Amino acid sequence: MRRFSVRRRRLIAIAVILAAALLLRLADRALPPGIPRQLEPGTHHVERVIDGDTLVLAGGARVRLIGADAPEVFVPDGEPEPFSREATQFTKRFVASGGGEVRLEFDGPRRDRYGRFLATVWVGERMLNEELLRAGLARFRGEFPFSPPLKARLRRAEAEARDAARGRHGPLPSPAPDRDPFRVEG
Repeated sequence: MRRFSVRRRRLIAIAVILAAALLLRLADRALPPGIPRQLEPGTHHVERVIDGDTLVLAGGARVRLIGADAPEVFVPDGEPEPFSREATQFTKRFVASGGGEVRLEFDGPRRDRYGRFLATVWVGERMLNEELLRAGLARFRGEFPFSPPLKARLRRAEAEARDAARGRHGPLPSPAPDRDPFRVEG
């Protein structure tokens, strides 16, 4: 009887190891082909802007701004959140001001629970995370463990927008779905 339980334990251990290997292989395939598993700090080309706080880089990597949460454009079974279009346009203009090239820096965890890279995004000496908050087009999110100096900097930018009643800290815009608030008429 004792031999049987030892043999049975070995079979269970082998089954667990095989199951773990299979799960690791499936997890490795979870990311679509071509999307990098690593992303280095430095200059990258932006392929497209998804919304105010999410970019897709050439090569397919998705980057989420750490510490800044812009209103959602894509709401399942609902309307876009107030200021979502303005935040998206702001980000598009910000990226375009650098010719589509941005510099990424990492401070804290590299990925969020959705697999997006968490970064600060720079064009020249301007940080997109901070500028969105300063414009009142995002809210500060400090739940990720990034550095206290960066958290303080982003909190100050949000406070500046709140004190000046900019963006979401001011009156809500009237609905104008066909109007681009950043387009210059004339």
